[in-house]
Amino acid sequence: MTDQSKALQRWRLILGEASEEKLAAYSQGEGLLDEETKILDEALAAIYDETGGTGLEADASPGGRSAGRGPSSPKVAKWLADIRTFFPSDIVSVIQADAIERKGLTQLLFEPETLAQVKPDIRMVATLMALRGKIPEKTKDTARQLVKAVVEEIAKKLEHDIRQAVTGALNRRKHSPLPSLSGMDWKKTIRANLKHYDTETKRLIPERFYFFDRARRSKEWTVILDIDQSGSMADSVIYASVVGSIFASLPALDTRVVVFDTEVVDLTEQCADDPVDMLFGIQLGGGTDINKSVAYCEQFITEPKKTLFILISDLYEGGNRSALIRRMGEMRQAGVQALCLLALSDSGVPSYDEQVAKSLAQLGIPCFGCTPDMLPELIEGALQGRNLQELAARAGKEAKK
Repeated sequence: MTDQSKALQRWRLILGEASEEKLAAYSQGEGLLDEETKILDEALAAIYDETGGTGLEADASPGGRSAGRGPSSPKVAKWLADIRTFFPSDIVSVIQADAIERKGLTQLLFEPETLAQVKPDIRMVATLMALRGKIPEKTKDTARQLVKAVVEEIAKKLEHDIRQAVTGALNRRKHSPLPSLSGMDWKKTIRANLKHYDTETKRLIPERFYFFDRARRSKEWTVILDIDQSGSMADSVIYASVVGSIFASLPALDTRVVVFDTEVVDLTEQCADDPVDMLFGIQLGGGTDINKSVAYCEQFITEPKKTLFILISDLYEGGNRSALIRRMGEMRQAGVQALCLLALSDSGVPSYDEQVAKSLAQLGIPCFGCTPDMLPELIEGALQGRNLQELAARAGKEAKK
């Protein structure tokens, strides 16, 4: 095949069937597509050809164009197999998501044998969460396995670094040769120094002091994740749920996980037990009352200077905006390490209410988008009492790269 033929073939695949006649004039009698590329063209046309149907639909559901649960399952299965043949896994994920968003192919989620062939990724999990009330019983187990696979993949990437960050932050003592008095192991110190007891003064003069490993002390810090479950925050909700489950597994942290729209739901127990259960308990979409949720979380702040409050929200407040800003300001003034993640996603680039974010930043509460890879460093810095504004600036630069 000549370079010109290859170029014409690429343009034919990009432009679709409507370009066939015009491009054929330049092909010097050669066919634009061979048998293999015809299969590729059909797979792409099913989703991206705007001139007709996908060829994959069964019976449309009432109220809109959507794949049903009828006899087109074999067609969908073949289509999934074709796109996996021609494209790498990251592109397959994009095409699958487009199949649902552009063509309403919710059949990908309604048949166990079809769903089992879908490549699990965070976008597909977000779609499953959004449609969780519509997924039939026969598909729920398969859907759960798909969500579980994504959760385990995220946890595998983040758990070691987050554990290391928390342990490092709570063990580190840069400004004193001795840990704090509150961390002393009195029993071991007395027992080991009994030989240094002065009978005349009746005093124990220790030669060496022993301290608990602070990373192993129970509930040394309180970490509160307050998560906006509006539809635009889908990726952030998924990542935050996994991060919350990792925090909950660390004995040094007293972790609370709260989600909200116009109502507030405490999912701490579900998150600690199984983040998959937690995700299926979240209903994406609806309004937003951030102030109401922050007010609920205040009850868990018993030691402000030992509390990290992470608000994960785009800050589009549907409740009392001025009360939210006042409440967050009071929290920060009391000594709470507070920050707002406008997005916790692979892109880390948020759409958010700039006015609210600016007001919070002026109170010393940084607001920024963050990729999951940056999170361990942020957590470590917050637990060490470092300047969160500087850490936020670094996270923002990383997200823009």
